[in-house]
Amino acid sequence: MHKALSIREQVTRRLVDLGINPTRQRVEIGACLFDGDKHVSADQVLEMVNQGPYEVSKATVYNTLGLFAGKGLLREVVVTPGKVVYDTNTSDHHHLYNVDTGDLQDLSPEDIQVSRLPELGGDVRIDGIDIIVRVSSKSP
Repeated sequence: MHKALSIREQVTRRLVDLGINPTRQRVEIGACLFDGDKHVSADQVLEMVNQGPYEVSKATVYNTLGLFAGKGLLREVVVTPGKVVYDTNTSDHHHLYNVDTGDLQDLSPEDIQVSRLPELGGDVRIDGIDIIVRVSSKSP
């Protein structure tokens, strides 16, 4: 009988499988991120990681998030200019962003219909469509 792998062991295996050196900092960041679907900013990740037994720098968090996104472990969602949220759900889906609260929620691809896409010429193709629906409170 095999015991279940801890989250850190799971993260280490994922990183190794993707050719990423599983440093202690990367494993700690991954352990905070990959225990369920979530939307987090780099500052939130920094706070989560630094609540544990190890401390990491802000630069390490930003570099690791960029590395993880580049390897497909995360999606970078630019909700407003200068504000990036990292999404651990890498499946095809869209987002609903509340500009008043900063809350970001997943929307199923079936919730939004795209009726037409631009004609593309040459050697280009559409790799995906990312839609962010921004909402705010109605003014009185």
